This record gives sequence, C-alpha cells and structure tokens, in this order.
Amino acid sequence: MAMPRIEAIVEAEVIRWARESAGLNLEEAAKKARVKTEQLAAWEDSEARPTINQMRRIAHACKRPLAVFFLPEPPRDFQALRDFRRLPEAEAKRLSAELRFEVRLAHARRETALEMYEFMGTEPPLFSLRTSLADNPEEVGLGIRRAAGVSLEMQVAWGDPRVAFNEWRAALERAGVLVFQASGVDTEEMRGFSLADRPLAVVVVNVRDAYAGRTFSMFHELAHIMLDTGGLCDLEEHRDDASREQQVEVFCNRVAAAALMPRAALLGEQVVLRNQGAREWPDDDTRRLARRYGVSREALLRRLLALGRVSAAHYQRRREELQQEYRRWRASRSAGYRDWVREPITKAGRSFVLLVMACYNEGRITLVDASQALGVKAETLAKVEAELRFG
Repeated sequence: MAMPRIEAIVEAEVIRWARESAGLNLEEAAKKARVKTEQLAAWEDSEARPTINQMRRIAHACKRPLAVFFLPEPPRDFQALRDFRRLPEAEAKRLSAELRFEVRLAHARRETALEMYEFMGTEPPLFSLRTSLADNPEEVGLGIRRAAGVSLEMQVAWGDPRVAFNEWRAALERAGVLVFQASGVDTEEMRGFSLADRPLAVVVVNVRDAYAGRTFSMFHELAHIMLDTGGLCDLEEHRDDASREQQVEVFCNRVAAAALMPRAALLGEQVVLRNQGAREWPDDDTRRLARRYGVSREALLRRLLALGRVSAAHYQRRREELQQEYRRWRASRSAGYRDWVREPITKAGRSFVLLVMACYNEGRITLVDASQALGVKAETLAKVEAELRFG
C-alpha cells in the first residue's frame, strides 16, 4: 500500500524568498532539489504545494532550516553586503548561493556570540579603533599592532605563514573581532568580507586561500571595520578608478601592509639594505623576507614598491609570474578529507568555540543548542572540546 502524500503547508512567498535570497534561479534551485522546474514554479505561484520530503530538499538546496519555510511570511533578512569589487554590471548584481550562505552564517554566528555573552552575564570585548581616509595608513597600521599586542620579535619568531595567520587571528579575536573562515566559495569571487557592527565586528576570509593571503585579507577587512565600511572587498588596485570605493580599497591595502610590514622595521632589514639601489630583487631574498613577516611575496613586493625599494616594472613582472604560480597551486590542491572535530575551530575560530563550550559547561545552554551553534553532531561535541584543550 502506497504511503499517503503529505503536503507541506507553506506559503508560496516564503519559498520564493528562500530561493531568491540563496541567489538561485528557478532552474538552479529545481536541479539542486531534484524536482521539476515547472513544479517549483507552481509552488511559488500558489498553484500547488510540495510534499514534506520535497520541502526538505528545497530547504537543503537553499541552505535554510526546514522550520523557516513554515513561517507565515518571509522573515526580515540581514542587510546585504556592500560590494567594493570592480565587476561588470551583470556580475556585480549576483552573488553565488555559496557566498550568500556564508554571509548569512557570519551574521548568525555573530548573533549567537552576542547571545552567549548575554547568557554568561559578561560584556564582549570591544574593538574600539576607528580611522578615516584622512589618516596616515602607516600610523593606523602601527595602532593595530598595539591593539593586538604583537611585537616585531613575536611576529618574526613565528617563522611560518600558517602559524602567523593563526597567531594574528587569535590576537584579533582577543581584541574583540570575530574571525571566521568561509569554505565552498571560490577565491575568484571572494577572498574576504567584513561586518562592521560592534561589539563583535566580523572578518571572514577564504579557507581556500593561501595562509599568507588570508592574513593580508584579515587586516584589509579590519581596516574596513575601522572605517565602518564593512562589505565584500577587492584587494586589487585600479589606477584608472577614482571612485570613493577604490580610495577605500587602496587605503585598506596600505593599512594592512603597514600593520604587517612596519616601515621602519622593514627598511632596517639587512636584505633590504643590501639591495638598496637595486631595481630588481633576487627571488630568494624576496621569498625569505616574505616568510619572515608571514606575508606573500606579492604583498612584500607591493610594499617595497610603495617604499621606493623596487621598480614598478620589476613589481609588475613578478606580480604576473606570482599570480600564475598561485593559480597553478590552487589547481593542484585536492579537497582532502573533512575533519569534523577540527572543522568548527577552523571555520568559527577558537574564541567562538570556547564561548559556546563555556555556556554549555555552565548549564546556560543545552547539548542540542551547543551542537547546533557549532554545526556538529551532539556526540562530536566532547571531541571538539578535547581538541580545544589538547589539539
């Protein structure tokens, strides 16, 4: 005997809102949900209703909880990101479904963190630094270092881009900035974005990027937060663009460079003094110095160009070569296996996971609440906590 067909009592406008807010057209959403395009169109036009199982597939395709679809009307969504990227008009209007999901997730994690602090009866740390385009990027960068509590001796002792990224991330989290890592989004679309709301402003970098690239993006986004101009960013500098958006991007790049490679320290390096007057640098020198500061060779060369230590022709030639090298590196990377225990720490950050676990261990939230906040199964939670302590 066939099972009865159980319809989902959902509003058509909620289905349409979920699809559109996920950045999917009818054909894309229908394919992801394994339904016919005509069926989905009929559901959105109130001409028919999906079954519960079909609704589950739609929810999965739109990356929304199933419960959202049973609301009487579309909920008020988070404000769209300001887009600082210079794209063709047709591209600029549409973010991928994966990026839209990461934006929603960043907002949701921030709201969760604020709730956890409220449950604990404590105030979140406040990142109070602010700046304007009239300020000197060199001074702004040094101010960030002071707020992060990182000396040059500490930085060069890390000696590895992966360690440098993790240490800078921890320092910024202690200063009151949540740093998340997005996955599933191509670096061609997004290397970083930020939410400038305080307390607990948010920086999101792309886990698919190289560690040195993530570090630079993290500081670029931090400068956006200090300007109160959070959004989706473009680290490229376009000399033919005099718009305010481009002025903001150039300023944020210069602040990031000044924070990561302080002018006086960099110019005092023996390798810089040895190459003084040279318009081109040996790649071995560039590689060693970039690793010492935990930055990419391209970021270092751009900084040296700004300080008058390499020629524009050398920078441009090496930049093109390094970008080709980066594309080959990206193409050679395999997806690897998913480490479900480390994943919440990698993506949401140690400070966020510690906050959730503290609330759970003090009985402020349930096991289900904690596992949902971290995106893991309940039985995995103890392993995540052990990884925090001993990993």
